[in-house]
Amino acid sequence: MSRQAQKPAQRGARAYRAGASGRWRSWGRHHRAMARDSAMRLLRHPLSSLLTMLAIAIALVLPAGLWLALDGARLLDAELDESATLTAYLAERVDDSEAGRIEEALAAQQGVADTRLITAAEGMAEFQQSLGLEDALARLPDNPLPASVVISPVDPSPEAVRRLADELEGLNGVEEVRLDLAWLERLRHLAELGQRVTLALAVLFGMGVLLVVGNTIRLAVENRRQEIEVVTLIGATHPFVRRPFLYSGAWYGLGGGILAWGLLTLGGDWLSGPVSALAASYGASFALPTLGIGGSATLLACSTLLGWLGAWIAVSRHLAQIRPR
Repeated sequence: MSRQAQKPAQRGARAYRAGASGRWRSWGRHHRAMARDSAMRLLRHPLSSLLTMLAIAIALVLPAGLWLALDGARLLDAELDESATLTAYLAERVDDSEAGRIEEALAAQQGVADTRLITAAEGMAEFQQSLGLEDALARLPDNPLPASVVISPVDPSPEAVRRLADELEGLNGVEEVRLDLAWLERLRHLAELGQRVTLALAVLFGMGVLLVVGNTIRLAVENRRQEIEVVTLIGATHPFVRRPFLYSGAWYGLGGGILAWGLLTLGGDWLSGPVSALAASYGASFALPTLGIGGSATLLACSTLLGWLGAWIAVSRHLAQIRPR
């Protein structure tokens, strides 16, 4: 018997196992296909897709707008910090030469950034000019105003300014140190309250985005229920079935983020004129803050992530209820 006759014939299909690179390419192709297919499904129903994205945009505009308002308050707070000063009133017996020496002593103190001496005559002149009572105050026999030193602290925080005021009041020739920090503390308390309100609203409206996307994806799952049952019968896994719906949720979130960015930009342009005019009426210059590149990227990333997460929750819940028949 020949050697070929002794060798058994090989029959049947051969098993083929793809390598890691092949599986990676297949995985990437499927993701790209699902992303395109999800986008095309949204474009086939433009009105309903636009309304869903608009609902997401409205939910994102309020916390993002409050965040911008707080950013503007921080800029204003920084300007107020730069203008925070103390006024050290000198004793009445101090003349101009001694006032100059006291100013040098105050400037040498730790925590003092800058000083400016206002003599008694200069103080009276400023007082007359501010009140418009030059003739009436000129009849006074003596100048009742003491010399003073305006002090700019290195650290403008209320705690540091209070400590500096207590230290300066103990110097020889200094009668009293005046500071008014109540308005600055109120502003900072309001800013802290605004931050917490913004965080709470961001969480609440983020949950609203999850509900909007989740309800939309739930309807899409129900509309494609038979298709899901068929592909599950032939061996499709839950990640495979879930993937197109996740991309749909991400597209909804990205579209809502783009609309929210547009609404915020238009609103900022609409309000910039009145805000600038109001600041100019007080002799200041102030411009509304904008999102910028970093803020815009954060807004779009958060909206896309919320859309993806809402879709994942909705699909995972409903896939567990679908059983092939």
